[in-house]
Amino acid sequence: MSHAVFLGIDIGTTATKVILIDTEGHIVGESSRPATLHSPKANWAEEDANEWWRNVCQAVPECLVKAGVGASQVHAVGVSGMVPTTILVDEQGKPLRRSIQQNDARSHVEIDEFKINMDEKAVFQRTGSAITQQSIGPKLRWIAKNQPELYRQAVWVMGSYDYINYKLTDQPVLESNWALESGLYDLHAKDWIGELLELSHLRRDQLPPVFNPSEVIGIISAQAAREAGLQQGTPVVAGSADHVASAFSVGLKENGDLLVKLGGAGDILYSLDRLEIDERLFIDYHVIPGLFLLNGCMASSGSIIKWFRNNFAPELDYPALDAEAAGIPAGSGGVVLLPYFIGEKTPIFDPLARGILFGLTLQNTRANIYHAILEGISYGFYQHLEVLAERGFSINLVRVANGGARSALWRQVTADVIGYPLEEVANHPGSSLGAAFVAGMGVKGFDSWEDIERYIQVAAVTQPDMHNHEKYKQLFQLYKEIYQKNKHIFRQLAKIEGVTAE
Repeated sequence: MSHAVFLGIDIGTTATKVILIDTEGHIVGESSRPATLHSPKANWAEEDANEWWRNVCQAVPECLVKAGVGASQVHAVGVSGMVPTTILVDEQGKPLRRSIQQNDARSHVEIDEFKINMDEKAVFQRTGSAITQQSIGPKLRWIAKNQPELYRQAVWVMGSYDYINYKLTDQPVLESNWALESGLYDLHAKDWIGELLELSHLRRDQLPPVFNPSEVIGIISAQAAREAGLQQGTPVVAGSADHVASAFSVGLKENGDLLVKLGGAGDILYSLDRLEIDERLFIDYHVIPGLFLLNGCMASSGSIIKWFRNNFAPELDYPALDAEAAGIPAGSGGVVLLPYFIGEKTPIFDPLARGILFGLTLQNTRANIYHAILEGISYGFYQHLEVLAERGFSINLVRVANGGARSALWRQVTADVIGYPLEEVANHPGSSLGAAFVAGMGVKGFDSWEDIERYIQVAAVTQPDMHNHEKYKQLFQLYKEIYQKNKHIFRQLAKIEGVTAE
């Protein structure tokens, strides 16, 4: 298959990305289209699945043209995406409403109802997932209560990349990590849990069959071929959750490998050669059969930086913001940020948590606050390392990826806070590379999962300043204490604002 290329599509929070790779370690084409995150109410996060499909139909032909590749040379397609998003599909195959995103925190009342009706510890032992704002069941229960007419029209429930797979093949399927992260799936029996489906007002027949990442789930349909510029009959694999695909494509293949993703949300992933679960973390199937990933996901990280720039420094680009804050010493002049701008997922699982800027004085500048934002996000990552240390898990290497990895300041602050060198992967396209490689494995285009190394080159290593790290360890204790002392206030504030009535 020396002339074969494989297409990877990533359905991301801020963009839909498309990539073409050959079998020799080359990225032969890339294209992308922006995606829109909608937050019409506090703690809501939604996107338009129709926009994702329009993006695919524009970006795929553009990528083929850029690469000088014909549709017949694409030997397989893989899709990755945000997980676990919630999309309701009607009998015509159309989304009934905008997706409810994985970091949406509207369903805290329904989360409490799940906890009242189920034994939380038993659910965790069966699913590997705590009942949290990421859980699919409470979100479906929210829709059933608040939009019952719409909910009754739902024929299928699926996730972001599952929906794109459906548009490509006409086959409704779920990839295994959507099932696992849904909180409705028995990790051991590999089947849906009836009591949880009932609480969600969900029928078993509304859940498509579950496939593993590199399994072929269908072929490009005639209509998808016309709309997306692909060849009818091209195999499509189940694909992967975006964070799992990204972790694999930066080289997390061994026990003890760690990835820090500096994106709109903050992900931290730890590779394991055995099944281990922890109530403070998510568990994922690796794309490599037999491996697992412990997964921490912060609801907002880079999105806070974007918010700050748009509202307080619109005249500056991000490199200019970095330059302005580069001289700020560790600790940001006593300013500490809690990065809980849309609640928080791991490791505290508090959908009502709010962002806090603590310690402000008249001497603080915009640069102090920006630097404190980078530190606050990094404290969130460090809290996950604390969990791993408590479990006795050692760290062999730490790699850093996503758009924030291009910021030398953000990398340095992160390295200083967590106390480990960060290996930045050169020109890393993200999850789309993993999706394309998984597609190749699905049709035997590669001999081994080790072949991913052909695409990986470490550009730079950011060494931590251990003097700063010692200071950050003290500030980190304050970071945790600020949250604990304000936790009850978050719930009172939500009650006053009427958020609990949503």
